[in-house]
Amino acid sequence: MSSMKINPDLELLQGGKLLPLVEDFYTIQGEGYHAGKPAYFIRLGGCDVGCRWCDAKYTWNPAMYPPTAVTTIVERAASCSAQAIVITGGEPLLYPLGELTRALHSRGLEIFIETSGTHPLSGEFDWVCLSPKRQMPPLDEAFRRADELKVIIQSADDLKWAVECSQKVSRKCRLYLQPEWSVYEQIIGDIVEWVKANPVWNISIQTHKFMHIP
Repeated sequence: MSSMKINPDLELLQGGKLLPLVEDFYTIQGEGYHAGKPAYFIRLGGCDVGCRWCDAKYTWNPAMYPPTAVTTIVERAASCSAQAIVITGGEPLLYPLGELTRALHSRGLEIFIETSGTHPLSGEFDWVCLSPKRQMPPLDEAFRRADELKVIIQSADDLKWAVECSQKVSRKCRLYLQPEWSVYEQIIGDIVEWVKANPVWNISIQTHKFMHIP
């Protein structure tokens, strides 16, 4: 992934007062522990992990998304009835998120982040969903901070990776296996049987895709 342009000039972001916003919208969280919860999504551009099965490849190049003022993002989020915010990407921790999270918290909003854990945590979060990738493993601090471990399963070999990751998180961390969408039909049966045999794990399904919502 070294040839991929990742960050716009960070000086242009003014310490996180501006961020490369891809999109923001109010919907239902479809995955993991908070599945079914109404949430306002803030999706930032830029990713240096580059999963081949990624369903948000349009976010990878942050240069496509001009820096947007945090004040604008927060006003839009606070103007709807959402009580929870999901910060996602791309990989949102490519950027300093302190300005954004402080401003959202000041409005009484709960903040979740979805991250691969490949960059240091910045900002204040009520929930950290760590989705580790083998080609670029998370930092140790991401494992320690994770409230939820959500491992994408494309093949049976990914189950071994999931177990390795589960040994690095705290005991309170919720454990999830999520079938990769393009092979859902082929792999869901194996995941079901594996979780039945290993009941510390749960299954995460991308329910928003079944509901045909963002």
